[in-house]
Amino acid sequence: MSANKKIIATDKAPKALAGIYSQAVVANGTVYCSGSVAMDPATGKIIDGDIQAHTHQCIKNLTAVLEAAGTNIDNVVKVNVFLEDMKDFAKMNEIYSQYWGENKPCRTCVAAKQLPLGTDVEIECIAVLPDDNARSKL
Repeated sequence: MSANKKIIATDKAPKALAGIYSQAVVANGTVYCSGSVAMDPATGKIIDGDIQAHTHQCIKNLTAVLEAAGTNIDNVVKVNVFLEDMKDFAKMNEIYSQYWGENKPCRTCVAAKQLPLGTDVEIECIAVLPDDNARSKL
């Protein structure tokens, strides 16, 4: 028995590589977002800037995908952050902590040997649909 699922795609976030992955998948009232790098959706290139600018762009991209799925950043329950170097941990957190208000989601942050496109941060998340949307999205 396969789960009901819906593929999410929006042009307000970087396009997923065709045939490789989806921006997000909604299944059973949960939104699973693929990792986001600091790519400008319009140009398809990593934005200029440091780890802080890149962190902001990653979250901006995830926010667009979440909204396309029928939820928002406040409904994120789990975040995974991948850093090229843990020396960027504090600077990344300065930007990260500006999101999600007082009730932060669960989070894991690890260093990765190499990230896509030579970037310094990639962020993925899992969110829930608001109760009124949970059934209508599938």
